[in-house]
Amino acid sequence: MVRAWLQTTAKEGIETWIAHGTLLGWWWNAKLLPWDWDLDVQVTADTLTMLGEKYNMTRHTYESEDKSVKRTYLLDINPWSWQRVRGDGMNIIDARWIDVRNGLFIDITGIADTGDPAGILHCKNYHRYTVDDIWPLRDTVYEGTPAKIPYNYDEILIKEYNAKALVTTEYEGHRWNVKKKVWELAKDVPTGKKGQVQLSNPRVPSKYSTVETGGIFHNIYRLIHWW
Repeated sequence: MVRAWLQTTAKEGIETWIAHGTLLGWWWNAKLLPWDWDLDVQVTADTLTMLGEKYNMTRHTYESEDKSVKRTYLLDINPWSWQRVRGDGMNIIDARWIDVRNGLFIDITGIADTGDPAGILHCKNYHRYTVDDIWPLRDTVYEGTPAKIPYNYDEILIKEYNAKALVTTEYEGHRWNVKKKVWELAKDVPTGKKGQVQLSNPRVPSKYSTVETGGIFHNIYRLIHWW
């Protein structure tokens, strides 16, 4: 689904970038986090207006390179997307990219400078950015497809999720495999509320206590180096 969005927007010349939990998945291995089904992308408010005028309720066909997968997606723009403040909180998602086969979707949110405060871009869910946080966008790859991410991705992720999210190697019933660079199911890793308690005091699993690329110490080094 995210490949279809990225490829379609690139073909149409639509500026968009991955955000929130999707961006956090990129940090780890440029893939979807296995426990996160909430895919998120962002656009500017001007792009959102253009999407509403030109692409609302349009259908787009995606076919994988090996021709084994073919899907149709609907781009649905919220009629309240023009409203750039939170309001009653019922319309914080500005648009969705929907798989018409099963109803799964990607949330699309716009960011804009509404003057409150001046010079700050924000969505309707109180995520705030400076222009320099977002642009120039960085070229990268996500789920094997060319994608774009915000320029200050580290700072954005730390502000939204805390630095622990960038170094903790056990979360939501999964453990980070250093060598394979994937999140693997782990029955001994708690989920839900118990997982949140552990996240407040994460341990370094002896199995993966290593400075090898992709381990917890490597990720801490990435943060220190960036700071």
